Amino acid sequence: MKLQSKANLKRLGTTLIFSDTLKAKNFIKSIFFLAVLSVALFQAFRLGVGVARHGSLSNFLDSRDATTRLERVLDLIDTYYVDLEDADSDTLADTALESLLDNLDPYSEYMNPERLNDLKADTSQEFGGIGVQVEFRDEQLIVVAPIEGSPADGAGVLSGDIIIEVEGESVEGEGLSGIVKVLRGKPGSSVQVGVYRPASDEKLSYDLVREVIEVDSVRGVEMLTDKIGYLRISQFGAKTGTEVTAAITQLENAGMKGLVIDLRNNPGGLLEAAVEVVEPFLEKDQLVVYTEGRHPDANERWLSQNNRKPYDLELIVLINSGTASASEIVAGALRDYNLALIVGEKSFGKGSVQRVLDLGGGSAIKLTTAKYYTPGGYVIHGEGIEPDVMVETTLEENRKLSIQKSRLKIVNREEFAEQYGFEPIEDQQLQTGVELLERKLSSPNGL
Repeated sequence: MKLQSKANLKRLGTTLIFSDTLKAKNFIKSIFFLAVLSVALFQAFRLGVGVARHGSLSNFLDSRDATTRLERVLDLIDTYYVDLEDADSDTLADTALESLLDNLDPYSEYMNPERLNDLKADTSQEFGGIGVQVEFRDEQLIVVAPIEGSPADGAGVLSGDIIIEVEGESVEGEGLSGIVKVLRGKPGSSVQVGVYRPASDEKLSYDLVREVIEVDSVRGVEMLTDKIGYLRISQFGAKTGTEVTAAITQLENAGMKGLVIDLRNNPGGLLEAAVEVVEPFLEKDQLVVYTEGRHPDANERWLSQNNRKPYDLELIVLINSGTASASEIVAGALRDYNLALIVGEKSFGKGSVQRVLDLGGGSAIKLTTAKYYTPGGYVIHGEGIEPDVMVETTLEENRKLSIQKSRLKIVNREEFAEQYGFEPIEDQQLQTGVELLERKLSSPNGL
């Protein structure tokens, strides 16, 4: 009887041990299953996010394949290249990134620490160089506009000129950052720049002296008549909004009732500065501009933060083919609210948003992430702003106006003609704007 009981206890113990072992194995299997499921769900989530960002599974897979091929090439160079000491990995990476960004559009670019510092200097309204705003289009470096008062402006470089040589060497095949790098240099140093001017089918060479350019973005502030004021915005920098406000206050104190805002040959600049210029003309919370892109972060709206009574002025805005980017935002917003009449020629049509994305180590990429839209929903990019009143000028007239716009303030007409080889000409676009303002101010019903 006791022996049977011992046997039963032994069997019971064995059964319990087996049962516990089975439970432990099932528990481990459950944990493993949950771990595998978690990893699978995470990978599925990553895949879903990747597909969403790329627009389709095919695009996502193509991107992954391209990344894998790039990594493979760098690995093969590191493993097999015979002169490895000449194959600096940082230089290779910079070259690859420059090529990658240059092939997207004229405005996206890779910025090494030096180039990133140059960009910061540009938007701070102080930088060194020859003084041109450029874009890289169809493998060519095109002058959007010379910066007023710069060496390039003084020498006669014009909007639309194509830079083809620097120091006698062709820049064909060079990327944007490479050409800009050789154009910049120590203030006081000289540089020879060769350009091709398509409109007149001629090649020109300029010997320029680099200098640090401190840009006053608002220039030529004056009363044209007893009621009409004038100001010219040469570019949009960190100080532009403040400068415009100060100029308008000065002109209002002189009796101004109507204002001509000259945006001709203004290549743009900071979006925030453009918003600051527009918002004093609007009520608080009125839309100034908005952007739309693929990523949710690219969809933004800029509203007026004006807490004061908006300016009550009749406005004329002058534009031409050198009017681009931020200056087109200003022109478009003022027209959409029926606050200004646009006079001149169709603008450049640069209405895309570039966002600077940090890569670490002092480098970054400037990437086109969205397009600008005026308050009325008009897309600027590739279209430009059409003037309400078209007043066309020839290339020769533009050249002469560019030369005389500031120089007539410092020399008399006789000395000017002798020095520059032509008699000053009438600015027909400005004159038309003034005539339109006089009609609006003299008639209760405006035009």
